[in-house]
Amino acid sequence: MQAIALRAGTAWTVAILDGTDPTVEKRGAAVGLVFESLRPKGYKRESFAGRKAHELDKERIGTLISFAENSMRQLGVPGVGIALIDHGKVVYEGGLGVKELGKPERVDENTVFMAASNTKGMTTLLLSELVDQEKLKWDQPVIEVYPSFKLGNADTTKKVLVKHLICACTGLPRQDLEWLFEYKSATPASELALLGTMQPTSKFGEAFQYSNLMAAAAGYIGGHIVHPDQELGAAYDAAMQEMIFDPVGMKSTTFDYAKALAGNHASPHGDDVDGNPKVSSMDINYSIVPARPAGAVWTSAADLSRYVQLELSQGKLPNGKQLVSAENLLMRRSPQVQLGEDSSYGMGLITDHTYGVQVVSHGGSMSGFKSNWWALPEYGVGAVLLTNSDNGGMMEGPFERRLLEVLFDGKPEAEAEIASRAAAHKAALAKDRERLVIPAALEVVSGLAKHYSSKELGELEVHSSNNGTVFDLGEWKSTVASRKNDDGTMSFITIDPGADGFEFVVGERGGKKVLTIRDGQHEYTFTEGA
Repeated sequence: MQAIALRAGTAWTVAILDGTDPTVEKRGAAVGLVFESLRPKGYKRESFAGRKAHELDKERIGTLISFAENSMRQLGVPGVGIALIDHGKVVYEGGLGVKELGKPERVDENTVFMAASNTKGMTTLLLSELVDQEKLKWDQPVIEVYPSFKLGNADTTKKVLVKHLICACTGLPRQDLEWLFEYKSATPASELALLGTMQPTSKFGEAFQYSNLMAAAAGYIGGHIVHPDQELGAAYDAAMQEMIFDPVGMKSTTFDYAKALAGNHASPHGDDVDGNPKVSSMDINYSIVPARPAGAVWTSAADLSRYVQLELSQGKLPNGKQLVSAENLLMRRSPQVQLGEDSSYGMGLITDHTYGVQVVSHGGSMSGFKSNWWALPEYGVGAVLLTNSDNGGMMEGPFERRLLEVLFDGKPEAEAEIASRAAAHKAALAKDRERLVIPAALEVVSGLAKHYSSKELGELEVHSSNNGTVFDLGEWKSTVASRKNDDGTMSFITIDPGADGFEFVVGERGGKKVLTIRDGQHEYTFTEGA
């Protein structure tokens, strides 16, 4: 059971949700729809429908930049890449803050960040071009263009059309731990094979369920069509470079981590257990490389603004050339499944009408990096926000709101929302910290085995010293804290920025020590000496 406070303007509603984690995860969009419909008595949502947008002049740009700077201070975000577009033209691009704490180098418009799931919309742009070239059809069964495509359910496999590959509507749940934990030997081919082991947990088209591996399949299939003789990853990389990045003018955008990290790049950051921002490990961010069409792109504010310009121009480049037809670019925005009362998910894009105007957007999240972009097609307005901190995710919604306030003389709610989020975050960290024992309690650590194994998630080594206890998963590792749970069980929680937040519950099965970890709908067991 969970109590949730819902904010509507300056008013609040409290709702109580009673359900199991798997059910809530599976029905998240439906739960969100219910919660969004709950509003305080007398509250009327502000609408900007029919209003004329102000020009993003020097003063209004300054207001948005000041808002971003203030948000960074309150949330502890070290660096931000930002771009603003008005009437289809870039009117501001630059950077705020530093690339890495403790170092003087400032973020600029060409600093690259991991944009994570914003890769998905770029991937569907590639598919749009292939539809234009009549190499694909949106309503074509995937097995016709890539016969080896397979899900864990044969009936669902047959139903999946090209347009469903990034629709989050096929019933496949996230199931992210399998690629986050065990990626050292993973390849694009092995990630597609992993899809064949995954079962839908809701009916086709019934619920929004986000699947990164399905998005990866979309990109690899598209790349294979362009370069059928190349390895799947190389084919996708080449297709994206030739058909998206080069023609759009995204000069710094890349899937090459070594290239990104050797140049003008931002480093990831996260809070430690005491709420202090720290540089994060990059290790876990390499997990997305084998599934890179879902989220491995590095890009800058300058480059991402060009992508948003293409969205606003309905596929036309600045030189007047039509890179992709308006029809197929817009198909990506067609609702495939509802997200909430006023929003829907298309193909790697979200369309929202909460405030009476259409906003097309998408976000991205990897460890230590959060990103978002927004486009208001009716007004030719767009914005890009790239951050090098986990806390950057708390900037996104308020930044969108502040943009709308500036454009349409909206009620000033965004500043209060940032303050509220910052306070709630600090309070939550403090509450969680009270229950953690650091270093992990010796009496609990002494009961651990030295080695555990999971069929799905790989090997786990336990290393203890006077400095604390470390769980080493091979691909990445973290110091752990111990915690006594309300039901009497004990857990170990990873606490190093970049690998924090994973909970392992101590137990015993069949006479062997085990550690159990869960995501929304799945449970995995690490068994002693297995």
